[in-house]
Amino acid sequence: MNILSIQSWVAYGHVGNASAIFPLQRLGAEVWGVHTVQFSNHTGYGAWRGQVFEAALVRDCVQGIAERGVLPRCDAVLSGYMGDPAIGEAILDAVGQVKAANPDALYCCDPVIGDIGRGVFVRPGIPEFMRDRALRLADIATPNRFELEWLTGLSVRDLDGAKAAMAALQAMGPRCVLLTSCDVGVAEGEIAMLAAEGGRVFRVATPLLPVNVNGAGDAIAALFLFHRRRSGDAATALSAAASSVFGLLRRTLEAGSREILTVAAQEEFVAPSRVFAAEAV
Repeated sequence: MNILSIQSWVAYGHVGNASAIFPLQRLGAEVWGVHTVQFSNHTGYGAWRGQVFEAALVRDCVQGIAERGVLPRCDAVLSGYMGDPAIGEAILDAVGQVKAANPDALYCCDPVIGDIGRGVFVRPGIPEFMRDRALRLADIATPNRFELEWLTGLSVRDLDGAKAAMAALQAMGPRCVLLTSCDVGVAEGEIAMLAAEGGRVFRVATPLLPVNVNGAGDAIAALFLFHRRRSGDAATALSAAASSVFGLLRRTLEAGSREILTVAAQEEFVAPSRVFAAEAV
């Protein structure tokens, strides 16, 4: 499997491509990483160095890949944090080139906008770009609860509300939607992920771990895309992605690490220590 991943990059820690590329490689995928930023570390530390790249650089790198004649072998495009709307347009151009070369290729858009408690944390214009442009071209979308509510204008207060909002997002473009965080309609001490496709909704509930690290969502999007592309089944992809990320976060918690243990816990990607089955809801 060949995946073009266009996201941010950090030298220290694991967010964006630094969170997505290695798990995909560990699963056997070839990843063509194009970076939208180069930072010393993720911005959650409050201080960092580096720069946001120009959209022209993204276009140039994608064009160089295209000139190798390999786009017909590209199975999927993955995008995350975009930096600014101009970079977003460069990403959509890349998606168009890949789909023209391989109509079976999937585009997975992780619509990074914000989170509960923090609100919107991206530059002005990006949320609207996600809603009005990117998601209309996406096959798969992987919002968190805050992003799902912002994109659809619907409140998620219970399981039925989550299902309704996911259906509304599907109506905007992506046929498959993964809700990466659902803290409603679950038992106390649990957190869930939901996947909707083909008129069906599946849920995986896992213990809620007392850990707060950056980059887990980037890993979830990458893992879900990989397993959905390989299996063709949303429920299978949901179970595999949720199981791996739970193991990754459990290992991170046990180590007391500020960064997710993407390398140290790599076996969780290929053989999760605990498997959570997906149930239809």
